[in-house]
Amino acid sequence: MTYDRFVMSILERVQKGVGDSVSVSVYTAVKNNGTKRKGLTLTEKGVNIAPTIYLEEFYQRFLRGMTEEKAAKEVIKLYDQVRAGRSWEKGKLEKYVSVRDHIIYRLIGKKANMRLLEEIPHREFLDLAVVYYVLLEVNDFGTAAMMIKKEHMKLWQVTEDELYRRAGENTRRILPEEFCTMHTVIQDMFDLEPREASVNSEEGEFAETLYVLTNRLRSHGASALLYEGCLEQIAKKLFCNYFVLPSSIHEVIITPDRHQFSYEELSAMVKEINETRGRSGGSALGPCLLLRQDTRGIDIFLMPV
Repeated sequence: MTYDRFVMSILERVQKGVGDSVSVSVYTAVKNNGTKRKGLTLTEKGVNIAPTIYLEEFYQRFLRGMTEEKAAKEVIKLYDQVRAGRSWEKGKLEKYVSVRDHIIYRLIGKKANMRLLEEIPHREFLDLAVVYYVLLEVNDFGTAAMMIKKEHMKLWQVTEDELYRRAGENTRRILPEEFCTMHTVIQDMFDLEPREASVNSEEGEFAETLYVLTNRLRSHGASALLYEGCLEQIAKKLFCNYFVLPSSIHEVIITPDRHQFSYEELSAMVKEINETRGRSGGSALGPCLLLRQDTRGIDIFLMPV
């Protein structure tokens, strides 16, 4: 049985097991270089918490002999563990002291989410928007998060500045950045032997053409752009200015400005990314960025396509 057929089989069994009060749908996270990771999102009517449970590990256990019925029961058991009724009952969510250490931020496209942004606290980052979540659960199978809306700010009596400050502290702590070469990502995907570093380069492993910046889960990892000092650290590793290509909300692609790509070629890459995300229903971020380092720090230039 292929993985896609396994996902649909588990979806049907989980939907039957949780009943009509919970909607079960397939969620696809686009990882590095277009790699897709599929899971199930379970949305309960009247509950603003929708955990996503990824199924790769369940599929591996299925290939080793676990039945589909057993796998579905395990998914439902995990859902029961992360739903609000257990560790995040309503009383806790109403108290800021209970959620403040779990507030994180994510990046979304501003133009594509104008209506949503009217209802939630946010701030602009170039042509993007920084939005906030309470991270209820995170493990190897997936995450459960609650989007923070304006009514939560009123309930907690906090400002957007406070949310941003807390999120800046928490997101990097809970979801530290991962910066690696595209070759490393491909090696991880296909379990290949590590490639030898470029022997003729002073920079060693940082003499590549394409890199990936994301977080340890490779989910909503584009927000690593906001981590304090992260962009400066990348510039020091690369020994040059660099471009950021908006692969998706889950990661960005970074290429050093060593004149190997023309502006037209970079623009074409971004256009292709945006068009691909649009056709697949994914979430692209927008134009590419040029980051220039000097003695004052990092300057960011928006490069529309």
